[in-house]
Amino acid sequence: MRIDILTIFPGIFESPLRESLLGKAIASGLLDVRVHDIRDHATDKHRRVDDEAYGGGPGMVMKPEPIFAAVEALGPGPKRVILLSPAGRRLDQALVRELAAEPWLVLICGRYEGVDERVVEGLPAEEISIGDYVLSGGEIPALVVLEAVSRLVPGVVGREESLERESFGPEGLLDHPHYTRPAEFRGMRVPEVLLSGHHAEIERWRRQAALEKTRRNRPDLLRDEPEP
Repeated sequence: MRIDILTIFPGIFESPLRESLLGKAIASGLLDVRVHDIRDHATDKHRRVDDEAYGGGPGMVMKPEPIFAAVEALGPGPKRVILLSPAGRRLDQALVRELAAEPWLVLICGRYEGVDERVVEGLPAEEISIGDYVLSGGEIPALVVLEAVSRLVPGVVGREESLERESFGPEGLLDHPHYTRPAEFRGMRVPEVLLSGHHAEIERWRRQAALEKTRRNRPDLLRDEPEP
């Protein structure tokens, strides 16, 4: 899978792309991640990528020309172009699965007051948001998308069956609680059923615990969930 990231701050990505599962996936060739500086496609000597907004108002707006040029310089092919924007479709696991099925993603990181709307209209680029809040730019959201999508690329996660048990998996529930040694810590004990070795009982407990955690933390996910 190929992912191109367009940004005016490429240094933000240097460490994350070298670390953990993401770094290993890139090093092994499972992911082809390329970071591009949008300023390289500016046409003036100051490498300017922003300008004042038509109609007035505070802040600057990213110009369309360098962004169009940066995307077009990637060459032909079936790419899905995404603009990270708080005004976009909210990212969820269903959308992550959809993006993971694409052979080529292009992630555009906005800055300043926003990006000229002709980027959305003309490339075209679809807007995606990682949540209902505003950040200073699209770099951290791009890393969120990259991290979430990369985990679904075959071979990135060592034991792929673990993906089935995660939050927002096939059943749409949050993950069940997890425990490890010691069996007792500061008066808090691991549930006895997990120490029993009775696999059917453990599975029943995990299912019930996942339902309870989802009901407590994310009841909106249980609208279609029958009572246990």
